[in-house]
Amino acid sequence: MSVVKPPIDDLLAKTDNNRFLLAALASKRACDINSMLRGQHNRVLAAQDIDDITIALSGKDTISMAMEEIVDGDISYDHEKFERALGHKVADA
Repeated sequence: MSVVKPPIDDLLAKTDNNRFLLAALASKRACDINSMLRGQHNRVLAAQDIDDITIALSGKDTISMAMEEIVDGDISYDHEKFERALGHKVADA
């Protein structure tokens, strides 16, 4: 599986070309989206026999939703906090 939409280059540009940061950011956001949707739609889960309520309700998987939010600039990270956690300044590409 590969990321086609949004383009990987656009996604990497939002995370200082750091693939690990992109993966962590998208994964965290996807988990948040999934938890939110499951919490809001417990009634639907009880009424229907659907394994993945997220895809059933939105038509998209949570990683795709997270990647779109990252490339749109809706989700980002704190550069200074990230650099402090790394213990060094991230070099510009």
